[in-house]
Amino acid sequence: MSGGRLSEAMLIIIAVLAVLAVCKVAQAVVEPIVFALFIILTAWPMQKWLQARTGKALALAGSVLVTVLVVVALLAIIVWGGGQVVDWINQHIERIQESLVASTSWLEKHDIFVLSLVSDHFSSAEVVRLLQRLVIQANTILAFSMIVLLYVVLGLGETDAVAARVAALEDKDVSRQLLNAGVKIGAKFRTYMLVRSVASVATGLAVWGFLRLVGLEMAAACGVLAFALNYLPYIGSLIVTGFLTLFAFMQTGSLESALYVLAGVTLVQMVIGSYLEPVFSGEALAISPPVVLFAIVLWTYLWGALGAFLGVPLTIAMLTLFEEFASLRWAAELLSGGRLRLDAPSS
Repeated sequence: MSGGRLSEAMLIIIAVLAVLAVCKVAQAVVEPIVFALFIILTAWPMQKWLQARTGKALALAGSVLVTVLVVVALLAIIVWGGGQVVDWINQHIERIQESLVASTSWLEKHDIFVLSLVSDHFSSAEVVRLLQRLVIQANTILAFSMIVLLYVVLGLGETDAVAARVAALEDKDVSRQLLNAGVKIGAKFRTYMLVRSVASVATGLAVWGFLRLVGLEMAAACGVLAFALNYLPYIGSLIVTGFLTLFAFMQTGSLESALYVLAGVTLVQMVIGSYLEPVFSGEALAISPPVVLFAIVLWTYLWGALGAFLGVPLTIAMLTLFEEFASLRWAAELLSGGRLRLDAPSS
């Protein structure tokens, strides 16, 4: 690597670290803005299409309404699926306790008292504190959602004005590159959401069919949860696989059945993740798998569950921006793992 290229690499690393530090320290301010920008770039074509037919005000109202309905529908099916599973557990708590006692008998013979450890650290007071934390978290999510909605409304209303101001910059090359990057990022965000949605639907249906085939209860609710959690790359798959394995053991009390479910769900995740998603994404989302995994882990650490969801889109945005500027295209090629087709530089 030449001295100039090394200096560029160091500057990129320093800039990225500075941005990440700001995102961590100012999470309460930056997180809703970033999430709103993701929604705005994803929903903008709908806003533009409606605006050409109904006018700006009605187009804005329609775009926001459709976005809210999609989010509410997704949350509603998650709540339904989770509620169904919780109801089943409440109705079969005695069976679960019997299975737990039977499964820990071997460990107790070797002086490993699992149930005693659980009872020592899980009391009614702990349950009350857990419920209080859940209520506080629900209020926080509601406040966060209202802030994001406000940003989305303001952002969609100002998109044309922002684009005009960028186009009016004195440096026309930079102006053109920024506008091109914005268009490409929005298109890739929509491709990403399409890929994740198709993969999530396929995962939910496959899990539902597999659980029905093996004769487990609550197959529909588990399929819904698998569908929703698949929007969290890698992490959602791990949660679904672990939960369904445990849930199968709760129902049957059989370790063999639990392992069978573990193998089946893992196979479903591997087939969809390794075959279906690449077929739909093609080269549009050309990112090296290690970079994807690193981005998910990093943004999960920074922002929790929302970071796990936004990790890949943020990486897509960064690589697209690098790709648009000739001096940074080598970084986009490197992080894409050779999957990126480098066209002629825009500048």
